[in-house]
Amino acid sequence: MLDSPKPSALQRIRRALLGAPIPSSQAHHERLTPFFGLPVFSSDSLSSVAYATEAILGVLILGGSGFLNHQLWIALALILLIVIIAFSYQQTIHAYPSGGGSYIVASENLGETAGLFAAAALLVDYVLTVSVSIAAGVLAITALYPFLLKHLVLLSLFCICIVAFANLRGVRESGAIFAFPTYGFVVSILTMIGFGAYRAMTTHTPPQVLDPTPWLGKENTHAVLFIILRSFAAGCTALTGIEAVSNGVQAFRPPEAQNAAKVLRWMAFLLSILFLGISLLAMKLPHLSLLPNDDKHYTTVAYQVAVFAFGNSHSWMVYIVQLFTALILILAANTAFADFPRLTSLIARDGYLPRYLARLGDKLVFHNGILVLAGAAGALVVIFKGQLDLLLPLYAIGVFAAFTLSQVGMVVHWLKLREPGWQRSIAINAVGAALCGIVLVIIAYTKFMDGAWVVLLLLPIIYAVFKLIKARYQSIDRQLTMNDEPMPVMTGHIVLLLVPRVNRGILTALEYAKRLRGECQAVHVTLNDKSLPELQRNWKQISGDVELVVLPSPYRSLIDPMLAYVDKLKKSNPGIVITVVVAEAVSTKWYQKLLAESVALQLKTALASRRNVVVANVRYFLN
Repeated sequence: MLDSPKPSALQRIRRALLGAPIPSSQAHHERLTPFFGLPVFSSDSLSSVAYATEAILGVLILGGSGFLNHQLWIALALILLIVIIAFSYQQTIHAYPSGGGSYIVASENLGETAGLFAAAALLVDYVLTVSVSIAAGVLAITALYPFLLKHLVLLSLFCICIVAFANLRGVRESGAIFAFPTYGFVVSILTMIGFGAYRAMTTHTPPQVLDPTPWLGKENTHAVLFIILRSFAAGCTALTGIEAVSNGVQAFRPPEAQNAAKVLRWMAFLLSILFLGISLLAMKLPHLSLLPNDDKHYTTVAYQVAVFAFGNSHSWMVYIVQLFTALILILAANTAFADFPRLTSLIARDGYLPRYLARLGDKLVFHNGILVLAGAAGALVVIFKGQLDLLLPLYAIGVFAAFTLSQVGMVVHWLKLREPGWQRSIAINAVGAALCGIVLVIIAYTKFMDGAWVVLLLLPIIYAVFKLIKARYQSIDRQLTMNDEPMPVMTGHIVLLLVPRVNRGILTALEYAKRLRGECQAVHVTLNDKSLPELQRNWKQISGDVELVVLPSPYRSLIDPMLAYVDKLKKSNPGIVITVVVAEAVSTKWYQKLLAESVALQLKTALASRRNVVVANVRYFLN
């Protein structure tokens, strides 16, 4: 085995931050057990219980206290939807143990167009997952510390950087980092539900009374139905993240499919219990507040439920619940960071995204995808100023579009294979497809004017970008394919040695230039006429028979005269190959490099569009 080279200063800093590289032979050790797989792939879904109930109530409250009674039925309908979709995706996990997900399932069974639209929907949803989760987490922190409310954007960007950094360190390490907050959240919320249930049964609380909206009357059936459907659509944020496990099956230890299915079942069970518990307790709140109070202090519904369950706002258990709620909401972004890079790697592998997104980094993670996701989510936070109420209307429509395409794809999958028990499997996925399609229509209809139109507009745009990238790669492949076409004829070779001054470094470059076949010329661009005679004398002493061509530079540019001279040579002989040789000094210390002028890089950039022109930099090292 070859010895690894000594790492540079930049590499040493990178390894200190992210840890040592992991060899490919250790990839199986980086896979996750179900215990660590749950926090990595379920934090998004589980954390949604912190704001899903609030999203439902925020719409129902428009109709007054009478509408709040619909909350329980909406919550039960969503729980039924959670169970059905979880069962449907369990089918996907076993049918595609290599990592199905909506993109693979839709592509293989419904064709390229459906697969790319599913991929576009998921990419949008993952970016929104990060921005929404981070914004909700920061909002939970401001419920305890209102003075931080004016720093929403900075806090959100900081949290995005922290989660991205954790993922850049590797899969197993991110699982260990996120295990404590996730399980702490589950335990604290279950404790809150237990205390709250006891208090609700032993304490009389007056029913919530709210003034109805003036324009809403019982005879306005359309408005009543619209409010109920819109509150249901708002609560569908509780279902985001369910598909994450099916996208990342290969992140689990063998048997991969069984472990992934186990995590999916745990997630669906915990999500249902937590969501139902918070929804029931929210109905017992004597004073429901969904707006900032006189102190501009925004108290979330989850915070109000915790205060009700533990008796008062100063209880240490309230602080613990809020702490774990804030942590899991912020770390819920990890689900997207676990799946977005994997999805982009699959799309890039198929040629629809830049190929560097398919490259596995030295920590066995798709680091380029992690960085792209962090940048996109950060931009979204800045655009919407970190405000959760502006981000939520965009949420969920993408994921339900992917849900629908995936489940329809699974129906086609079972129809094609007709394996033993296919009738049961197709029934499960058909029910899932129908329900997801209905929910998608409801979300698009009720949230369209609030921002859903943005996502609906983005999907075809992203699809078009996919197709353009694929077409470009196909064009490149056609141009580089070996065929019977005659190879281009090169009619000659000229070597141009750039001589800014005569020194020992130029001697090395001159020796290299002489060893290249073809005519050799030295080129000096005159920036100072007074030094030219001395340079010409020195050149005659060392050059032998190599001609020195002097190029005037009336505007003191080094690059432009070289470009003009290269173009002149090529015009006189279009088939000629020109090699420009540049002597480059290399310093051993980083701070010494600040004094160097990167002429070779400037020339490479300037000559990049010229055919049959090569720039070679001959380095000489300085102590």
